[in-house]
Amino acid sequence: MTARHHTFIPPRDLRGQLVFLGTGTSVGVPVVGCGCTVCASDDSRNQRTRTSVALGLPEGTLLIDTTPDLRAQLLREGIGLIDAVLYTHDHVDHLYGLDDIRPLCFRKGGPLPVYCEPRVESRIRKAFDYAFEVPAVVGGGLPKMVLHAIGAEPFDLLGVTVTPLRLRHGIFDVLGFRFGKVAYCTDTNEIPESTWPLLEGLDILILDCLRAARHPTHFSIDEAVAIAQRVAARRTVLVHMSHEIDHAAVAAELPPGIELAWDGLVVPLS
Repeated sequence: MTARHHTFIPPRDLRGQLVFLGTGTSVGVPVVGCGCTVCASDDSRNQRTRTSVALGLPEGTLLIDTTPDLRAQLLREGIGLIDAVLYTHDHVDHLYGLDDIRPLCFRKGGPLPVYCEPRVESRIRKAFDYAFEVPAVVGGGLPKMVLHAIGAEPFDLLGVTVTPLRLRHGIFDVLGFRFGKVAYCTDTNEIPESTWPLLEGLDILILDCLRAARHPTHFSIDEAVAIAQRVAARRTVLVHMSHEIDHAAVAAELPPGIELAWDGLVVPLS
């Protein structure tokens, strides 16, 4: 019987960069069964997988959230090695691609460190219970991970200090994160007063923006613009967009310094 050989593709070098793996809402764009002008658009910036980013930090690549589109996102961007995973919250569109870390564990040669709040850990242990069974389930690979609890306090990860940013997502408490002068704030419609000082002096703000109309758990376009203007980062990039946002049309109306993200967009980490 011929032995199998694995030839690894050299991973993409993301050092000093943040890449948008996905920029869409929970159902992605195009939406299944929808024939609106955005879903039918041939503008690639209107094709949005579920929201996630990867950051090339000094000591490795950090993945924020594991969307149901994770496998396709990593293949599209040529990312074959992840060194740690960080979670904003436990909703399906940000968590349920976790099983796709299996080949990443194989490539790394062991479990991935996963950083999350206790609520997210509880969801992981329920939804992916087979990954924690003792003895391990026989047959097929397992998503191997070492869970690390995080809270409000900054912590060191892959050569940088990560500052958690408490956000409100409707009735839910979720997290954004600050890395130096870059802040990532997806899935929110309220920034608590205690978080505002942590957003001072940013070069880049990545901010939730679902659609033009108000929504109970996400910022609208006007709300996101108002937040961006108060934060006054040098550059604000809007993310987590629904099919109600046509990239070209909305981008043309945004104030200077505020722009829309798209899948595959790269921004520098200062």
